[in-house]
Amino acid sequence: MGFAQPISIKAAVENINKNYFLPAIQREFVWSTDQIETLFDSIMKGYPIGSFLFWNVDEENIPKYQFYEFIRNYHQRDNAHNEKANLTGEKSVTAVLDGQQRLTSLYIGLKGSYYYKMARMRWDNDQAFPKRRLCLNLLCPAFDSAMDYDFQFLMDEEINARDENHYWFVVADVLAFDSPSAPAQYVWNKVLPLLKAGDDRGNFAIDTLSKLYSAINDKSINFFLEESKSLDKVLNIFIRVNSGGTQLSYSDLLLSIASAQWQHKDAREEIVQFVDEINRIGDGFNIDKDFVLKACLVLSDFSNIAFKVDNFNQDNMHKIEKNWETITESIRLSYRLLSRFGYNRDSLTSNNAVIPIAYYINKIGNPPNFDVSNKFSEDRKLIFRWLVSGLLKKVFSGQPDNVLRLVREIIKQSSGLFPMRDIFEKQRGTSKSFIFGDDEIDNLFRCKYGNAFTYSILALLYPSLNFKGKFHEDHIFPKSLFTESKLKKLNVPERDIEFCLENYNCVANLQLLEGIPNEEKSQTMFDQWIEIAYPDKTERVLYMERNYIPNVSLDIRNFREFIEKRSELIKKEIKELLGDGAYAH
Repeated sequence: MGFAQPISIKAAVENINKNYFLPAIQREFVWSTDQIETLFDSIMKGYPIGSFLFWNVDEENIPKYQFYEFIRNYHQRDNAHNEKANLTGEKSVTAVLDGQQRLTSLYIGLKGSYYYKMARMRWDNDQAFPKRRLCLNLLCPAFDSAMDYDFQFLMDEEINARDENHYWFVVADVLAFDSPSAPAQYVWNKVLPLLKAGDDRGNFAIDTLSKLYSAINDKSINFFLEESKSLDKVLNIFIRVNSGGTQLSYSDLLLSIASAQWQHKDAREEIVQFVDEINRIGDGFNIDKDFVLKACLVLSDFSNIAFKVDNFNQDNMHKIEKNWETITESIRLSYRLLSRFGYNRDSLTSNNAVIPIAYYINKIGNPPNFDVSNKFSEDRKLIFRWLVSGLLKKVFSGQPDNVLRLVREIIKQSSGLFPMRDIFEKQRGTSKSFIFGDDEIDNLFRCKYGNAFTYSILALLYPSLNFKGKFHEDHIFPKSLFTESKLKKLNVPERDIEFCLENYNCVANLQLLEGIPNEEKSQTMFDQWIEIAYPDKTERVLYMERNYIPNVSLDIRNFREFIEKRSELIKKEIKELLGDGAYAH
């Protein structure tokens, strides 16, 4: 990027919609007439109006992106949106990255018009939007103390209604002046004959109009010219320089590009509505536009899935639009499956982990009953084990692109069921391994009640659970008992009280229990509840085996031993499920 030679305002507006165009990442024109009038007043005073940022786009890159024209005749109701530019055959264009509002204001003031609704008139009344052009009063300064020069947008009848204090000069007419002496000549011919002899406002008129001519023709616009062919680099520059007002996020800008490239659908509307739909599934999820855009790149089989603007080119966007219904159905089925697994916005710690599931479901044809049919029960078990491992190992945290590409390739080349084992083997020994070492398994026990990862640990321990029901993370020994005073009243040994207070929220004191039984259990002592819930000894033993309940006293006074023994049982099971030898062929 280099600082180019300054140009005049006249040269800039002459290039608009001939060589200067707006990239899709730009927002639409929003300035009011007051802001435009203030801009021209600043120019007349010689104030700097800021530098501009231009991007030179060569012939090779023009077809990749959508560009828009500047608005010349702004109409609040009928012409408030930029039209798409037809750049077929152009050798190069200059895209305006910073300065759109100012350049459009200059363009409207010097070559166009502004239509805004008159007060107390109906919106559907065409007469409510009269044409107004920017004018400069050559006889008097502005009455507004913040302005030196009286610029106003006026209707034709107002322009022609001259009096002793007003002579309105249409600012656009200054472009027809061909020499520095032309303003004085205009005043002598047009203004002075209307004034009385000796009226010194003639000098004010000459001085004012001459300043306008100089301001428009002097080289006062400074700009940087970016020559890079990478729109991703250009976008980052755009984000940095657009510091005023509410900034667009990176995904908002990508979405603007996608919207510009899609031909038959409104990308922004489609994606926003889809995000809302997914987030209402089950107990609710928490995806965003970024996730949808990333999923589109992966499921469309693009080799480069980086979240970069260069990957949102015209060809890619057309392919995504063409496959939109299939892509969204794959994602929809994946989140329905996760809801069946008992996950929601609080327990699903990485949405990126869902993308390979969606890719697999897409590959096998988006079966509508994938989440419930017996035909896919083995697939669901494999996906569940894979998902839990990935979430607990945080495989998809940070920069997930490498693992997404690798997993996608394994799924693409696989046949039969979901290739869980192949994925684990391919990732073995890498920084994104799905396999746990002993220390990592120990670290899982630092998760406590309310931790986002706790549900995944508990769900892993209940592979045969029918997750169609609503399951709660239940405290085996009710948490309401764990205050120092209550523990003392229950005759818990003094030496164990601190241990109890530190561990009542730990994994070893938690189980998954269906909502209704959990409510029935409520604050009942565990040793009493298990006798009531399972009066049959055989059923009680089966419950204890399913829930890793050790064969020790279940009295709260024995809480320390219970936690230590149950921790051993759970760690042994998790090691068999997730440890280094768990996935050997």
